[in-house]
Amino acid sequence: MANILLTTQCNRSCPYCFAKREMSSSAKDSIMSWDNLIYIADFLKASGQRHIALLGGEPTIHPECVDFILYLFERGFDVTIFTNGMLSPARLKEFKKYLTIISPEKLSFVCNLNDPVKTPASVTETERIHQFLSAMGPWTIPGFNIYQHNFTLDFLFDFINRYGMKRHMRLGITHPVPGKQSDFIHVDDMRQIIERLYSYRHHFDTFRVTPGLDCGFPICKFRDEELGWMQRLRVPSHFSCGPAFDIAPDMGLYHCFPLSNYQRKSLFEFDSMQQIDAHFAQLRDQIKAEIPGIYEECDGCRYQEDGVCNGGGICQVLNRFIGEARIRIPEIENELAKDCLPE
Repeated sequence: MANILLTTQCNRSCPYCFAKREMSSSAKDSIMSWDNLIYIADFLKASGQRHIALLGGEPTIHPECVDFILYLFERGFDVTIFTNGMLSPARLKEFKKYLTIISPEKLSFVCNLNDPVKTPASVTETERIHQFLSAMGPWTIPGFNIYQHNFTLDFLFDFINRYGMKRHMRLGITHPVPGKQSDFIHVDDMRQIIERLYSYRHHFDTFRVTPGLDCGFPICKFRDEELGWMQRLRVPSHFSCGPAFDIAPDMGLYHCFPLSNYQRKSLFEFDSMQQIDAHFAQLRDQIKAEIPGIYEECDGCRYQEDGVCNGGGICQVLNRFIGEARIRIPEIENELAKDCLPE
């Protein structure tokens, strides 16, 4: 699936944000143009893609956000918008008027929500989030990025029930941006995070909510009873490492936000999705040839050999290289050298 960044601007500052580099290195007025959006739509249509995700920054602050969504919908795409829910009153009015007539099967939102106690928003921001969920709840999946060990999910179950949201929860582990300072879950803490998540199994069962695990969870850190519970709920789990590649407003193309500066390309360099897939497969193979995964035991792991798990996130692996002596192949070292320069 392709992620299209409508803008690199954002109206929220999260302590764990792994898109800060992309936002800070882009022009302040960096927004997707109609010409580039049409080119992307044509490119994906020709490659047989039918699902597009719109990201930012915060995509809903793009001045033509609604027109873009309607255009992609008319082109036959299913569209998912990743948002923080802090819409202006005028934008929310547009959403109510033009988007609530579209089926939730074709149009959906992932609203990335922070714990209101541990990462509080202002009164105005909180009101706007609640207003968005009140209007678009049936189209919306709650998303939560785990960046603290003692995270809580209670407020998400409350939101799902209060606003009639989709009974699914998108859960992601926060990842490092190689060479940069940000809050993220260290590889040694994965087991603690999984135990905390499993402690909510009664909530998931009682409220009939399905947890969806985003990329970065290593399968070896799950116990059999935990995997069995997930299998029973048919939990969408990603023990691989993408990519759902990202396309920036300037048509820059990269593996994911934490790797936005790693072997960055342009969409114009490719003629098809098959070429893009091959490029990212080669990138991952190149890194895996140096270190198979985030743990020493990833080397020779049967789950890797069977294609069940990819040994954790590529960005976690590359982050390990930053403090090393320059012992990796030149292609990797030259890219990582960019991250060792002063800010």
